[in-house]
Amino acid sequence: MLKIGFVSLGCSKNQVDTEVMLHLLDEKGYEITTEEIDADVIIINTCAFIESAKKEAIDNILDIAWLKEHRKLKKIIVTGCLSERYREQILEQMPEVDAVVGVGSIHEICDVVERAVKGERCTVAGDKNTSPLGGGRMVTIPTHSAYIKIAEGCDNKCTYCAIPLIRGKFRSRTIEDIVEEAKLFDRDGTRELSLIAQDTSRYGVDIYGEYSLVKLIRAICENTSIPHIRLLYCYPDKITDELVEEIRDNDRVLKYIDLPIQHINDDVLSRMNRHGGSAVIKDTIKRLRDAVPGIVIRTTVIVGFPGETDEEFGELVDFVKETKFERLGAFTYSREEDTPAFDFDGQIDEDIKDERLDTIMTLQAEIAEEYSASQVGKILDVLVDEYDAAAGAYVGRSYADAPDVDCCVFFDVDGDKTKYKAGDYVKVRITDFESYDLIGESVKEAK
Repeated sequence: MLKIGFVSLGCSKNQVDTEVMLHLLDEKGYEITTEEIDADVIIINTCAFIESAKKEAIDNILDIAWLKEHRKLKKIIVTGCLSERYREQILEQMPEVDAVVGVGSIHEICDVVERAVKGERCTVAGDKNTSPLGGGRMVTIPTHSAYIKIAEGCDNKCTYCAIPLIRGKFRSRTIEDIVEEAKLFDRDGTRELSLIAQDTSRYGVDIYGEYSLVKLIRAICENTSIPHIRLLYCYPDKITDELVEEIRDNDRVLKYIDLPIQHINDDVLSRMNRHGGSAVIKDTIKRLRDAVPGIVIRTTVIVGFPGETDEEFGELVDFVKETKFERLGAFTYSREEDTPAFDFDGQIDEDIKDERLDTIMTLQAEIAEEYSASQVGKILDVLVDEYDAAAGAYVGRSYADAPDVDCCVFFDVDGDKTKYKAGDYVKVRITDFESYDLIGESVKEAK
């Protein structure tokens, strides 16, 4: 039986797609291997959101191609965002690739593997607006912390973003379907469930006629015993009072929200086609912080958007300085073909973009250090992720830290260092910090 290897690039939403394909291949009887050198076929699930992601995808394809020349690898199949966006160019310009699968055809992966192995060089790209949502998954990361993708696609039409072109229209899964998947994670011992989509806060509008994220949260809580739910990718203009109250009142919803704002200047936001404007952003942040003391807000911003003046950038800097986001990521604007902003006047020099990025991230490092210092002396509930032998400490996360994108808590224990396992919650007294990460010591047995 052929051995199938996988490379999964990009965001957690892409990781979920990878796991769906792995499940289908496993059910078909293929052997899944984590060792690329042993694989007969390697499937590379790519990202193409910005230029750096496209470069990473191409570099990975070329690296894997070495195995076709020097090891047993027979076929390379490219899936994901790069294949959806550039499917014809990939086959034309990359002879190393044997098949290309669009995002609307991941459920056909077994058929594509069979066709490729028989020698057919093919492109499979079904309608991404009607393809199945959800599906069984072979989870590739420890299940104590899991992701559930609650919707696909996006309708926001930000002028800089290619996601609607790549992923199609916004489509929600049903509450019943999501709850059934959550039950499987519950049986596997999941302690933290992160709800993800391109726009999580929009959940349900397309099938229920109203924002339904709160209904979904309550259904998951009623039907599982998963202790904590984390909300990622929620847009400021869709944070209803009902959602704020749910975060405040439901102990199983972590006091954390990912709230991408991208900018604060109204002219820039208008050119980006961001909904709501600065007044909505500021009001949403105030409502969240007033209602939920200690809430951690994560955001992302874009610098160097076409036409961004020094004054407009300065307004963003001042806002970040005043608001003191506990978590913040920043990116330089990436000029993406087939998006409206690609043709905007006022494209900004890359050196200026990099200078602005450095300014924002230097400022955020100071804010993060101030936040870390404020945690010293506190006792936090920490979810154990692993034991780091090199550091000689356990590594985990508090409610303030989303998996993969945020900080960690390193902590020591007295006596036997094997007494905690991934998924345990441990009381940790914070004694120090190093930039973004916290350092502490356990004060109580795992729950």
